[in-house]
Amino acid sequence: MRTILVAAAIVCAIGLGSCSDDSRPAEPTPREVGVVVAKPEPLVQGGAITGEVRARVQTDLSFRISGKIVERLVEVGQSVKAGQLLARIDPEEQKADLDVAAANLQSAQAQQTQAQLAFDRQQSLFRTQVTTRAALDQAQEALLTAQASTKSALALLETAQDTLSYTELKADSDGVITARNAEVGQVAQAAQVVFTLAHDGDRDAVFDVVESAFLRPIEGDGTVALLSDPTQKITAKVREISPTIDSSTGTIKVKVAISSDAPIPLGAPVVGRFNYVPQDVIQLPWSAMTAKDGKPAVWIADPASSAVSVRAVDVTGYETGSFSVKSGVSAGEVVVTEGTQFLRPGEIVFYVKEASK
Repeated sequence: MRTILVAAAIVCAIGLGSCSDDSRPAEPTPREVGVVVAKPEPLVQGGAITGEVRARVQTDLSFRISGKIVERLVEVGQSVKAGQLLARIDPEEQKADLDVAAANLQSAQAQQTQAQLAFDRQQSLFRTQVTTRAALDQAQEALLTAQASTKSALALLETAQDTLSYTELKADSDGVITARNAEVGQVAQAAQVVFTLAHDGDRDAVFDVVESAFLRPIEGDGTVALLSDPTQKITAKVREISPTIDSSTGTIKVKVAISSDAPIPLGAPVVGRFNYVPQDVIQLPWSAMTAKDGKPAVWIADPASSAVSVRAVDVTGYETGSFSVKSGVSAGEVVVTEGTQFLRPGEIVFYVKEASK
């Protein structure tokens, strides 16, 4: 009986001991994060920006007079030659005006002929002293008036001929039709854009970029590649940087010259990269950025205690996938790049020490 009581006491003691161990709070496991050591590196190449290829020269084609479009002869994407007929408006009214102008010219020419004969006759009579000086002067005045009327009628005829030619819209250069804004049956107003023509020749890769991307001086040429084939890069030079900012997008327009021999079609989406004058900056990945009091900041890990703290930084520029820090981070400090979403100041973290070397 005594043996049974001793065994029961031992079992109870073991049970109480196990209950005591389970009630202790477990030590929190340090959160694992990714880190990078801040170090100055020469920044040479800018980030990638996307744009599209456009013709160096592009014109909007329109009729000079109003009228109903009765014929359209080209489609978007079609290549055309200089002087090629693109569209026509109803010419009946202009033809009628031309007929009237031609009839007026014939009438003026007939009157001029009669006035010339009358003047010649008066001149002959005046030489034989049969007529008076007044009659000769009157005949001369009538002739001058008839000649002026003929010139006026001729000018009106030429104007009517020009107006008739305006009923036909022709290409002003070799190129490709890139846009169409009117159809057959539509009444086109004078100067209304009907077609957009991209002229053959050199082309531009056009990019809409944030202004800060070109605050640093650019050195040498950049590269342009098709978005569908980034491996095929073409050397290109910045030709124009717009001096004004687009108020709707907050960007500036940058044009990069591309040779007409480059195998890049019009309208193709492209990726551009540009080289800056080298300068040492601390670059960090985007994932390292957080905010403190509404300003950019990063998490810094203490190598000795593995505790983290948040620190505001001064950002000098943003690139594709990274940003450059001017101040707030010193060379050699450990910056948290992964797992920053749930960190608290003073929290102990775990990271691979080798990754910070």
